[in-house]
Amino acid sequence: QVQLVESGGGLVQVGGSLRLSCAASGRTFNTYFMGWFRQAPGKEREFVAGVRWSGGSTYYADSVKGRFTFSRDYAKNTVYLQMNSLQPEDTAVYYCAAKRAHDGSSWLRETAYDYWGQGTQVTVSS
Repeated sequence: QVQLVESGGGLVQVGGSLRLSCAASGRTFNTYFMGWFRQAPGKEREFVAGVRWSGGSTYYADSVKGRFTFSRDYAKNTVYLQMNSLQPEDTAVYYCAAKRAHDGSSWLRETAYDYWGQGTQVTVSS
């Protein structure tokens, strides 16, 4: 059974940092694209960052470029989202997701993803 388990969310002040983790299990993800999404209250879920598990370019939403960094630890089967210079507009539930990398669908679209984690809350206080 495939599982994506996020952790690392919490309450942080403006300008602070958090590192989210997503532990993946249940299959090999070598041919998958891993993404982070977020959903703020009253808003649609949006793409934040993503990269192929096997490597390559990392993609970021314009709103987080220069502040967030996506990384992977192959040995631990875990991906991370390092979030720096957090702002109140970063407040959201953050989700880890996985999609097949070569199925022709856009990594921007949440409907393209096959597996989702349960989400972790990030709250940035001003």
